[in-house]
Amino acid sequence: MLLLPALICGLTAPASLVAHPHVFVDTGFLLEFDESNQLVQIKVTWQYDEFYSLLITEDLFLDNDGDGKLTPSEAERLVGFDTNWDEGFNGDLEIRAGGDLLALSGPVNPTTDLVEGRIVSTHIRQLETPMAMQAGPFSIKAFDPSFYTAYEIILPVTLSDNLQGLCLLERIEPDIVGGLAIMQAQLLRLDADADLEENDIPLMGGEFATEILVTCPAS
Repeated sequence: MLLLPALICGLTAPASLVAHPHVFVDTGFLLEFDESNQLVQIKVTWQYDEFYSLLITEDLFLDNDGDGKLTPSEAERLVGFDTNWDEGFNGDLEIRAGGDLLALSGPVNPTTDLVEGRIVSTHIRQLETPMAMQAGPFSIKAFDPSFYTAYEIILPVTLSDNLQGLCLLERIEPDIVGGLAIMQAQLLRLDADADLEENDIPLMGGEFATEILVTCPAS
């Protein structure tokens, strides 16, 4: 059975059995435009919660002295721990231009650090086809469809220096109540033991994701 978002599970299970995200990631973006004002890539920053960071450092036998700092060799071993993706994985990131989904490369130029007990990693996703700034508005969402990982866009969202002050950045919060109502209506049609995939019940992580909307001038 597919994993449901935590909020949805709360509609159908006792409070003591409610599922919840297992990993919490503070997220930020840098949209990079070239000299022709074409969007060419986006730099993604992930800052993991303290507990998950602890699990990763212990699994990789890092920071054995517990001082919250990595030696150069430890730091090298940590780099890219979260960018070895299975084929077809979209990196829990969707970027759209004028409503159309943009094709992105896999992660390149990964960096990783341990800051005050939290792992902070970055990577770059390149657009397969650069998009002129007028092709927007650009919509950016970071989400895990199954809600196993919860992304919160609270780190900076910035643009290349050449577009600073030219484009409007808007933060659009999800319609939690509306999304829950839709899922509740779908779940009420099913028996308790029903298989969600066989009944075409979609994962709704994207419906509960914050959207960043970037609108640039036409000329």
